[in-house]
Amino acid sequence: MTTTIIFDLGAVLIDWNPVYLYRKLFDDETQMQHFLANITTSDWNEEQDAGRSLHDGTELLISRYPEHEDNIRAFYGRWEEMLGGPIDATVEIFRKLKESGQYKIYALTNWSAETFGIARERYDFLNWFDGIVMSGEEKMRKPFSAFYQILLDRYQVNPSEALFIDDNARNVAAAIKMGIPSIHFTTPEALKEELTSYGIAV
Repeated sequence: MTTTIIFDLGAVLIDWNPVYLYRKLFDDETQMQHFLANITTSDWNEEQDAGRSLHDGTELLISRYPEHEDNIRAFYGRWEEMLGGPIDATVEIFRKLKESGQYKIYALTNWSAETFGIARERYDFLNWFDGIVMSGEEKMRKPFSAFYQILLDRYQVNPSEALFIDDNARNVAAAIKMGIPSIHFTTPEALKEELTSYGIAV
């Protein structure tokens, strides 16, 4: 029986995408996609999520690609412009789960401690969680098993009674390997159907 639900945040409850900013900075879509895929990469950003300072991450990248300095500095200098808003249909699912009173609900997120405060001020539903484990504070991140274990230990969660929801298949696979039943998030509509298959009504 599921007693605990663990949400990822970005691309599940919050629409965050660097494209929202960089379409303002690039006239050419191909050049923009190349910049995001090869310079301000996901791997680079995840090191800030795991605790490297935004300053250090930015300066490191500029030292490698000085010709892109302005656009690199924009990544965190204009970070708020990457926030597209809440994913309302998923937030509504969260609300119904919370109001049912049947589950403990936590967040397990790869997120920089330096930018999370912006999201917390903007999105009131982040205060609904029974607890949030954030990579930037813990200095480790998904998909490393020790990061999941922090949440399990801190909140005394039985993995077999939990359900983890994440848009990243890599992170889902890591949770399953730890014995945590998991859903690979694609859309709110699909999530609702998959929750039903676990006997969870929303």
